[in-house]
Amino acid sequence: MNIKKIGVSALAGSLMAFSANALEMSVSGGASITFSDYGADVTNNSWSMGDGITLTATGETDGGLTITTTHVLDGGINDDMTVAISTDGMGTITFAGLGGSSALGAVDDVMPTAYEEPWFGVTSPTKVDGNAGNNQFTYTSPTVGGATLTASYTQADTTRINSQTSWAIAFSPEAVDGLTVGYAIQEDDGAATVVDDSTMYVKYVYGSITAGYQKSEGDSTTDSADVETEGFGISYAVSDEISVSYGSHTAETPNNTSDKDQEASAVSASYVSGGMTIKASVGSVDNVGGTDATDRDTYEISMSFAF
Repeated sequence: MNIKKIGVSALAGSLMAFSANALEMSVSGGASITFSDYGADVTNNSWSMGDGITLTATGETDGGLTITTTHVLDGGINDDMTVAISTDGMGTITFAGLGGSSALGAVDDVMPTAYEEPWFGVTSPTKVDGNAGNNQFTYTSPTVGGATLTASYTQADTTRINSQTSWAIAFSPEAVDGLTVGYAIQEDDGAATVVDDSTMYVKYVYGSITAGYQKSEGDSTTDSADVETEGFGISYAVSDEISVSYGSHTAETPNNTSDKDQEASAVSASYVSGGMTIKASVGSVDNVGGTDATDRDTYEISMSFAF
């Protein structure tokens, strides 16, 4: 919901470190209530509510640069903060002081869903993730011939001996309407191991149906920690208000014979009416984290309002 939006020019110099023609500030948030059960050994039915607030300031310099800074308060804590500098012809550079997502992290799961991912709700599922980092630079190119390039760089810190780099490319060929293919890689130099992650995916939209397939790998200096995953999803827009989806995800550690394959699936649905949205997911995850017979049946329903 937009709580307040104001335009100022006289105060721009004191609020931001650039000469702006106009500065627009806004505060947004949401009202939501969620009921969930994630299938732990101890009954954990729980109610919760959304507690995020986003503060955004956007302005344009005399030279034509668009500057946007955001601060996200989640649970009363400054959870994310970014500064983005963009131009129409040269793309966007974003610096994330907190909560940045690597180029691979932005596409580590892009399968279509009406709500949740197949492994939602469980603790420490096996999957290939792109890392989030602080003090991270990300560059997103303009789309040229249907292709968009993203690159990210994260400096070394107390949890990363060396810096981290990640690249991603998404291509939507003009000759095939509705098709998108993508590929991303990332090298994460941690304190104990070096992991090279990669993912590839294909999505196709045909009318009210969106289908996708994604395959990822995590190659570690410790062979037994190597991970291979495979997922697919399909969603169907029944109407402008109702959507349903099904997704499946399998993860294995091919060099660790003691681990079992983790298998997850979920059915999701969403309903939108005016400013109200109701979403629900029902899923199951077998052999969570590769541990035999550690199975979880999960469900979640959420109601949110936009003003």
